Amino acid sequence: MSLPNPADLISQMATRLKAHLAQRDISEPRYIGIRTGGIWVAQALLKELASDAPLGTLDVSFYRDDFSQNGLHPQVRPSALPFEIEGQHLVLIDDVLMSGRTIRAAMNELFDYGRPASVTLVCLLDLDAGELPIRPNVVGATLTLAANQRVKLSGPEPLTLELQDVTL
Repeated sequence: MSLPNPADLISQMATRLKAHLAQRDISEPRYIGIRTGGIWVAQALLKELASDAPLGTLDVSFYRDDFSQNGLHPQVRPSALPFEIEGQHLVLIDDVLMSGRTIRAAMNELFDYGRPASVTLVCLLDLDAGELPIRPNVVGATLTLAANQRVKLSGPEPLTLELQDVTL
C-alpha cells in the first residue's frame, strides 16, 4: 500500500476546511493542535490557509482512559491555549484518528477550560478503526489497514508518512 503525500492532503484539507467554516458562518475559529503530530498538521494547515491565527496546543496524556494501564508518556508537556475556550468555535486538529480515544481525551480537556460554541474535528488520516463514535468533519484521507499495521507521521518539515508493522 502506498501512502498519500501529506502536502497534497494538507492542500485538500485547507479547501475543505474553508468550505466547512463558511457553511457554518464561522469567521474567527480558534485552532488547536494535539501534541505532537496534530500540532505539525495544524502548523502546515495554517500555513496553507495563509493564517496568522494563534495556535493552541493540547497534551492529552493525563486525560487518556488508558493512563493507568500504559503510564505517563515521558515527554508530557503542559497544554497551552492562548485564547478563551468559552463560547468560541474551535478547530481541533490531529494527525491520525484510529480508536477515537485521543479525541475523546482532548474534548474532555477542552471542556475543563470552558464550553465552546462548537468543535470542528480535522484529521490528516482516518484509519477507519474507531472504537468510539467519533468522525472528523474534515479529513485528508481514509485508510483501512491490516490489524498489524500502523501509520507514523514524522515532521514537522517536511511531513512524511510511514507504514509500520507492529506485533500484536
